[in-house]
Amino acid sequence: MARYTKVAAGIGAIAGALGISALNWSFDVSEVPEVSANVLAPTFSYTCIHSEMAQPLDDHGDLTVSVWNIYKQQKDNWRSELEKVTQDSRLVLLQEASLNVPLKNYLDTAHWKVRMANAFRFLNTPAGVMNLSSVNAKSTCAYLAVEPWLRLPKSALLSEFNLSNGQTLAVVNLHGVNFSVGLDEYKAQFNKLKKVLDKHIGPIILAGDFNTWRQGRLDVVTQFAESLGLVDVQLAHDQRIKVFGKPLDHLYYRQLDLVKAEAPATDASDHNPIIAQFTLQ
Repeated sequence: MARYTKVAAGIGAIAGALGISALNWSFDVSEVPEVSANVLAPTFSYTCIHSEMAQPLDDHGDLTVSVWNIYKQQKDNWRSELEKVTQDSRLVLLQEASLNVPLKNYLDTAHWKVRMANAFRFLNTPAGVMNLSSVNAKSTCAYLAVEPWLRLPKSALLSEFNLSNGQTLAVVNLHGVNFSVGLDEYKAQFNKLKKVLDKHIGPIILAGDFNTWRQGRLDVVTQFAESLGLVDVQLAHDQRIKVFGKPLDHLYYRQLDLVKAEAPATDASDHNPIIAQFTLQ
């Protein structure tokens, strides 16, 4: 059984970050990273899940990926917009997914294979990053990074998918640490992943809400991407949400050919999605 720690968070930054208003809330935070494959009746596993039957993720060499901070499904039109954003996608990387009844109902009727990181539980509802894919990943591992001020973790998933050309695609879905004065905690979150990605041979996708609201944070991400040979996706219609003039959401890639990419506007979240179409090399 997983062990949880009670974390109390008061009003102010945490209330705004969670879209709630209260004087004090109690959150259950896992003591180890957890990932679940059965989100309709979630039993979270320690750290990693492996699949023996993993088909190629791409469709005859084509691979469309969507990235979106879904804002805990707080907007009424989140479901219709999610279906629109992901209609041609083989892989969907969500941040701020809250496993409430409406999301469970969507997943129960959708065709997706689901992997979710349990960053924390609020009122027994897990929240964290979530991968939706057309096929099972070979492996998916969860990572946690605790917010220095709020004491609630941000999560990441690192998955490996088979491709039809015989390669293995590594995919990182990351929600970046947000409330910190310096960059130490922010760098540490990426460095945990780098230890694994340094050993990976083949294509990589690194994407999510990185909370790059100042230049120092952007520099950390840029250096991390360059060290792995990753390229920043070029968006034809870049309507990503910006804070202090800096975009928060990103998609980097390696050893894939970009066909087209865009970041269309939506009112179904406080973030706009990124949709990118690739072909295999």
